[in-house]
Amino acid sequence: MFDRLKPRQRTLAFFSLLAVGAIGAVVGSLVLADARLDLAEARPAFVSAGLMASFAILGLCALMWLIFDEMVARPIERLTAAMHARAATDMRGGIDTTVARHLGELTTAASALTSRLGRAKSEADADIARHTKRLMAERAQLTRILSAIPAAVLMVGPDHRISLYDGHAAAMLDAQHHLGLGQRIFDYFDKTYLLAGLANLSDTGRSTLDQQLVTADGARLFDVTLHDLGAGQGYMLSFPVPRETTPARPVVYDFELNTREQSDNILNVALRDLTYVIFDTETTGLLPDKDDVVQIGALRVVNCQQAAGEVLDLLVNPGRPIPARSTAVHGVTNAMVKDAPSMAVAGKRFHSFARDAVLVAHNAPFDMAFFHRHAASIGAAFDNPVLDTVLLSAVLFGGTEGHTLDEIVQRLEVDLPDDVRHTALGDAIATRDVFLRMIPMLEARGLVTFGDVLTQMRKHKRLLPDLNGDLTKD
Repeated sequence: MFDRLKPRQRTLAFFSLLAVGAIGAVVGSLVLADARLDLAEARPAFVSAGLMASFAILGLCALMWLIFDEMVARPIERLTAAMHARAATDMRGGIDTTVARHLGELTTAASALTSRLGRAKSEADADIARHTKRLMAERAQLTRILSAIPAAVLMVGPDHRISLYDGHAAAMLDAQHHLGLGQRIFDYFDKTYLLAGLANLSDTGRSTLDQQLVTADGARLFDVTLHDLGAGQGYMLSFPVPRETTPARPVVYDFELNTREQSDNILNVALRDLTYVIFDTETTGLLPDKDDVVQIGALRVVNCQQAAGEVLDLLVNPGRPIPARSTAVHGVTNAMVKDAPSMAVAGKRFHSFARDAVLVAHNAPFDMAFFHRHAASIGAAFDNPVLDTVLLSAVLFGGTEGHTLDEIVQRLEVDLPDDVRHTALGDAIATRDVFLRMIPMLEARGLVTFGDVLTQMRKHKRLLPDLNGDLTKD
């Protein structure tokens, strides 16, 4: 039974059993004395003495537990969480000894060990940085080469998800939806036409085939060359672009998407294999049923990395004056949003940006409430799976710790400059960095899949409502 309890719960159980045992001993002694002496007139005194002793024992054990919990059990829990964080992430600093100052040499030893681990990681990073610099130079060269070729390029995996696109493709196809890694190619090109073209390519046995494809919205016709990349490797599309088209973004790719097997049930998918959109909003106030959004910031993360250029930073016209007290917090003024899109337009862009992704936010129910309220005018339902860094922090550090964004940022040594705090994109970037540090920490605890994490988050549902009620298991 004790194996299922957390350390602080075990100490509480220990002192509770100690109190029960001591009270039992007192009561048993008084009963035995009463039986031997057989003094009826002394019985009330025995009962009073037993009650007084029992309350004294309860009070003493409660006081001892509170002192032990504050000086030993809670510091051990904090020290354990701090060591897990540094073992699983790239945090460099040693442990702050004040979090467990009563543990003496144990805290000092833990701090020294984590500091040495941080130095080892820094040395490894220096070596990795040299190789990364070379790879980035090659990537920049590839971008320059493709930009000079008047053709758009899309690489697609066997599951028809985009694993590479260049700036030309982004510029030409963004009118339909935001073009991003992991998006389905059928969001951009008509499924029937494309599958027919791929069948023709396979039937002819050729490596390339010229084919006309209609866009998914039926508005345009493209002369596309289909390229077979080999068994299990997917295919590539290239098509000419107007000379005036300039690359909107560099070449963006993740070739692991070509070989990754994706389960149809998200509960069984590994955290590292999911596509995430980390987002934040700034609003006219703190009442989602009455206030409105003035700014949306969002970033797409694929394969636990920020997808280059896949950032959304929108001002939103709330259709009402922004209170001065709100502007004092986020810095968005009425003049800034005067010509900005309405929530109906901005929300639709955000929905396109976030489709097929898991949404991640800090205190997500607050932000999601605005999108759910405006779903009718946006013309889209926001039914994405959701992860909340408040609940993830509770899973990792316990429900009794602080879980504000500022507290988590400080705990995980994430940089959050004051000049971008309370801007939608600034807070989204901080939430992204926090979340990416949490993933290896969750994995270290055996929480590998989305379903594993969801189960643990629901244990802390007293903190925030559950936004994943529609997900079903196999």
